[in-house]
Amino acid sequence: MLGRWRNNLGRWGVREWAMTGLALVVICVVVFTAGRGLAFGSDGEIVRLRFGGDAQRTRVVLDLGRSTRGQVVEDGSAGRVILSLEGVSPMRGLEGSGSGLVRGYEVSAAAGASRVRLDLARGAEIERRFLLPPGDGVDYYRYVIDLKATGAAATTPVAPPRREPARAEKPLIVIDAGHGGRDPGAQGEHAQEKAVTLAAARELKTALERTGRYRVRLTRDGDVYVVHGRRVQIARDAGADLFISLHADAGSDPALRGASVYTLSEQGAGRAVREFTKGDDWQRDLRLPGRDPSVDRILLDMTQRATQNRSAQFARVLLTHLEGADHPLLRRSHRDAGLAVLLAPDVPAILLEMGFITNPEDEQLLTDERARRRLMRSVAEGIDRYFRQPAAPVMIAGEVAGG
Repeated sequence: MLGRWRNNLGRWGVREWAMTGLALVVICVVVFTAGRGLAFGSDGEIVRLRFGGDAQRTRVVLDLGRSTRGQVVEDGSAGRVILSLEGVSPMRGLEGSGSGLVRGYEVSAAAGASRVRLDLARGAEIERRFLLPPGDGVDYYRYVIDLKATGAAATTPVAPPRREPARAEKPLIVIDAGHGGRDPGAQGEHAQEKAVTLAAARELKTALERTGRYRVRLTRDGDVYVVHGRRVQIARDAGADLFISLHADAGSDPALRGASVYTLSEQGAGRAVREFTKGDDWQRDLRLPGRDPSVDRILLDMTQRATQNRSAQFARVLLTHLEGADHPLLRRSHRDAGLAVLLAPDVPAILLEMGFITNPEDEQLLTDERARRRLMRSVAEGIDRYFRQPAAPVMIAGEVAGG
């Protein structure tokens, strides 16, 4: 039989071999697609919920395996928000405590749909809701619900927010003007990015110092080049409470405009930990005991996670203030990446793309002194709110229960 099979193969022509190759390609694609589906969850499932924000505005994000349409069943006036999401089913264990305006949540199956119930910690209403399709490295759908406080107290008692301990000194803000010196950054029609970022950094420093509530330091105060690692080290050596890197975006489409905020991605966090633990004295650098490497590594991971949470909290607050000041924003204005200036494991950090220098309107905003000063006042107000209010944790719900 084996000999007959070999003889048959010998008589195959180009068409037979081509069809066999095509069949193998199709099989590989099916297996790859199925593997991606298994990695995220079955098609049509709600895999997890995520919370971000504070007691004034809270964002709820549901990660989905497919597109859906949402219908509001209860709008929050009775102390809860209930939505029905068509064509998706929940994984088991999607219930638990919430964050910000949400005291608790539950997702249950309901006749070909999912019923999402958010029990409110205080009076709130739906400010907006929308569906984000896969894109920008995310291979699943996200249904976003933004809640806004209405001022009414909840009927169920809520524990008072934990008061932050009094600080011995004013918070230190490190402002990083992107690019500089031999690195001009993006080029607009009339300006270079390095000049725009330096002017903005100086104006933000002035706005913060005028409040009398902050110490402020710049990573550069002239047209000089500072390597990325040194910018981060300046913040860490100074014991900064917040690091903000200012940039101007660029795009091939001159119509593209709007600001965006970057925080550290999960992949970037892993890279940061690997880079940080290369040195022999990394435990001492983070003021860890240094007696048990495995314990110190756990403490480092916890420090990194807390830093990511605080960075995400500040990003949310900052975008709220930029939006309130009518500064144009990109449609997906909060992004994550493994950018070098975001890698400090113990300093909350964001990178603000103030707008597109390749867009005429954005370039005008960034080069006009009065417009740029207004923008930096909004950023300073966002920083002020971040430090005045207790930091609400950015939770990822459902990972433990669903695991």
